[in-house]
Amino acid sequence: IREGGHDFTFLTRDLHHYLRAAPEGAAHPLLGARNVITVDTNDIDALLLETERLHEALRFDGVITSCDYYLPAVARIAGHLGLPGSPPQAVEDACRKDATRRVLTDAGVPGPRFAVQEEWADIARAAREIGYPLVVKPVDLCAGMYVRRVDDEEQLAAAVRALADFPVNARGQRRERTVLLEELLDGPEVSVETVSHAGAVHVLGVTDKSIGGAPAFIETGHMFPAALPAADVEAAEQTALAALKALRLTDGVVAHTEIKLTPAGPRVVEVNPRPAGNRITELVRHVTGIDLAAAFVEVALGREPDLRHSDTGLRSAAIGFLVPDTAGTLESLDGGELRDAPSVLEMQLAAPGKQVKAAGSNNDYLGHVMAGDAEGLDARDRVEVLLGELRSGLVIR
Repeated sequence: IREGGHDFTFLTRDLHHYLRAAPEGAAHPLLGARNVITVDTNDIDALLLETERLHEALRFDGVITSCDYYLPAVARIAGHLGLPGSPPQAVEDACRKDATRRVLTDAGVPGPRFAVQEEWADIARAAREIGYPLVVKPVDLCAGMYVRRVDDEEQLAAAVRALADFPVNARGQRRERTVLLEELLDGPEVSVETVSHAGAVHVLGVTDKSIGGAPAFIETGHMFPAALPAADVEAAEQTALAALKALRLTDGVVAHTEIKLTPAGPRVVEVNPRPAGNRITELVRHVTGIDLAAAFVEVALGREPDLRHSDTGLRSAAIGFLVPDTAGTLESLDGGELRDAPSVLEMQLAAPGKQVKAAGSNNDYLGHVMAGDAEGLDARDRVEVLLGELRSGLVIR
């Protein structure tokens, strides 16, 4: 926001949540805010009243968030104040996995067979009708939290109990009891990165994804652009565009749409009405020169973003994550000379002494390494070699 020459006012229910996350001795980004206002961001009525009051004095031009759990609130604020953005109901439908399924099914956009239930008897019956193995999902969490493959009713019961034991999310919002059951889809998973402005959806490209941590679905790596046949790229892009149109996400949004390329054709996994996580935006920037974070700001202001490609010297960029499969204390993890390898773009590793648990979601990484390839689509292979070297020096006791 500041790099674009804009001022901003920051609203939060807990400023210390952000200050605690600042590196020791570093200037916190929020110090650049024009104002920092404390308000209960989980109370939408209070939030609308406060933003309306502030708008009278400060005359905002846009509203934005970097947190999945506040995307619907931001859309409501923008609609309330007459600021740019997607329709509030469209954002709500995209953020609620069960609503996404219903909207896409009604529009004929392909996805898995699914059921939405609350009570155990109904959940068990729906699972039998869909057939095992299947996927259990919360309807209102992110980062792959509590998304599990289940192969029988015993595993299903355990997954449902785990969800019930997590009634409040990381932002203090009470969760829905609803459980989403989906057919398990076979095939590689990709994501389509798009920017929508003034009714036009611009496709930046397709990113690949590797998954591990079964029975969880943990993202272990990505490459942009995906090494796929042109027909698969086209099919993924067209499916994502159909999903965005069905959800009415064609204005004022940067989106990250996940697609499974099954033997029967592409199937929509999720539609996220915000830029991709896991540093995918950086992969895109390294290859195309397009800054998706800047585009996110510009469309929130109702402005046409700069989506011109530039010659970055790289044909592909990839990232790989260190995913712990055991619990204990991190004793050793050293990037050493790997940080200076010619292809390395970025490396971030947890410090010794960190308490580690076996990963259950994308929130549990021990670090990552990013690399590029100037010649072709070999960035992922380079990352895998680097990850192998990092794992050889990883000690958890």
